[in-house]
Amino acid sequence: MVKTIIVKILKQAGTFAENKDIARKIRIETIEPTLNKGLGIVIDFNGVDAATQSFIHALISQVIRDHGVEVLESMVFKDCSETVQKIIEIVVDYMQHDDKQTQ
Repeated sequence: MVKTIIVKILKQAGTFAENKDIARKIRIETIEPTLNKGLGIVIDFNGVDAATQSFIHALISQVIRDHGVEVLESMVFKDCSETVQKIIEIVVDYMQHDDKQTQ
């Protein structure tokens, strides 16, 4: 079993995750180093009611761009509200489409 790191979004971004600078900081300081070590990551949205598309984009799009969509196999999005889940799906779909455009 691959070791995983848990990132609690509520603690850093609050119940409405909207600050893309916080998302970028989480990505640079936690998500990217964890994935680069070959570890898995759980992004825990427990207690987060909603997030903006720009927050989710800043959180994961560069990771997908750098590692390819396969990186999602090492990432778990936990306890997402329906709203957050839909926004994650939108960003992932956009990145997959964007990836196909650049090939």
